Amino acid sequence: MLGRWVEKNLRWVFTLPAVLFILVMMAFPILYTARVSLTEWSMSAVTPPKFVGLANYAELFLRDPRFWLATWRTFYFTGLALLVETVLGVALALLLNRDFPGQNVVKTLFLLPMVATPVAIGMVWLLMFEPTIGFANYVLHLLHLPPQLWIASQTQALPSLVLVDVWQWTPMIALIVLAGLVSLPSDPFEAAAVDGANPLQILWHVTLPMIRPTVGVAVILRAIDALKTFDIIYSMTQGGPNYASETLNIYGYTLGFSYFQMGAASSLLMIFFAIVLGVVIFLNWARRGVIA
Repeated sequence: MLGRWVEKNLRWVFTLPAVLFILVMMAFPILYTARVSLTEWSMSAVTPPKFVGLANYAELFLRDPRFWLATWRTFYFTGLALLVETVLGVALALLLNRDFPGQNVVKTLFLLPMVATPVAIGMVWLLMFEPTIGFANYVLHLLHLPPQLWIASQTQALPSLVLVDVWQWTPMIALIVLAGLVSLPSDPFEAAAVDGANPLQILWHVTLPMIRPTVGVAVILRAIDALKTFDIIYSMTQGGPNYASETLNIYGYTLGFSYFQMGAASSLLMIFFAIVLGVVIFLNWARRGVIA
């Protein structure tokens, strides 16, 4: 009897341990962080955590302008990076979908920015953005343009970090969209050509609508990563200068490991978790609405 039940539900028997493991590994950190967020706890003190309820959340929402500025920078960084990466990624995917000599070599080279260590990437770009001897200002000099301060400027720091993110992650969107392009059937394109459509019309009315679901998936995956970006920002600016590039991730790290306010840091991270979850739900809803 037991053997027959196991045979009937074999797919659940084999997958249940993995599902339980993932649920435990996800649920425990979230629940523990939620518990700590309701306390006042300084790691530098010998006193145990003190329950304060929602006081940490009220402090962030009502009396901490730095929290709201970090929230704005998080959305600014994510939105700008996502927009540029999506446009460039789709354009590069359309370009790579054509036959040309060395096509496979180019696709392989596209993987290099994604597999490189983020901190190493940050160090390299830190040298490139150096105002006096950096390569970025050398290029501007060749173009007869004035030098810039890049990450040393409060107004240019965040756009400069967006540039690094675009360089690193545009290939990911391009490769995902390219996979969608390769899998498209040829019948709609042949029918459009027979009807007299030019290449631009085929691109706008056939190709782009057909790859819209693939682009939507790529945008959701990239949005999650962009919202959570930490290593590049911390290795290059640590949230500076003067908090000009401080996102929610950086601010949460600073609260917890520089100011040792673990309760406040946990409450910020719970809010951040809710923001990421809300953005993913909204993008998924928008993707399904557009596809439908």
